Amino acid sequence: MAKQPLSDQAFQRYSRQVMLSEWGEDNQSTLANAKVLIVGCGGLGTAAGLYLSGAGVGQLVLADDDELELSNLPRQVAYRESDLGSHKAKALAAQLSALNSESRCRVVARRLSGMSLSLEVSLADVVLDCSDNMQTRQAVNKACTENRKPLVAGAAIGWQGQLMVFDFSRTSSPCYHCLFPVNEEAAPRNCQSAGVVGPVVGTIGNFQALEALKLLMNQSQSQSSFYQLDGKTLSLRSMKVPSDPTCSVCQCVNTEVPDADLA
Repeated sequence: MAKQPLSDQAFQRYSRQVMLSEWGEDNQSTLANAKVLIVGCGGLGTAAGLYLSGAGVGQLVLADDDELELSNLPRQVAYRESDLGSHKAKALAAQLSALNSESRCRVVARRLSGMSLSLEVSLADVVLDCSDNMQTRQAVNKACTENRKPLVAGAAIGWQGQLMVFDFSRTSSPCYHCLFPVNEEAAPRNCQSAGVVGPVVGTIGNFQALEALKLLMNQSQSQSSFYQLDGKTLSLRSMKVPSDPTCSVCQCVNTEVPDADLA
């Protein structure tokens, strides 16, 4: 699809990022034609959604089956008290549309799984895993691996945050299952059971948005990377995710599907 030149209004709106030499008008047009799937509209998804919409991503698919509760508000700051009891994905779509009417939102008001998850992943350019449970994280990772879609996964608990970036679209890559080879936690740990600091969640969500934008513009340098944020010390540690040669997810796909560069 040929890229359309930016309108005068769009150029004015995005002028502060377009002026960056690594960004420019071409990349802004790329964002306008991009589709990002956000799985989970809690603290991570709301933070990421705000910045992706603000940056001018053309379409955001918001998937969540939960309703907004009072205890969500300290960290899910895209919502308002008037949204209490509302469906999160629908309420977030309304907020993002109010922020940027040019960034279209499509709501998936249910928990994605199986074929529906695979279909939504296949239609996206980048997938953000903003969920809060291991079962969903593993399912999203598997769908992204099988469909060769870039994945940016985030998590936060207590004062700690995690960010993982996998670009399955380019080459053979380790995956989330290589690092966490369990499908379900024996004792699930999430915000409800263990507590969390709101700004830590928002920071990881913003990191997810940043990496998604870089992936869409082919400028990410974080493929197969794991980052650990300590909110108490403001330290950020990083490591490359090792590939597990026995991984039942990515190794199976990598042996059956040739690398994109070799196709």
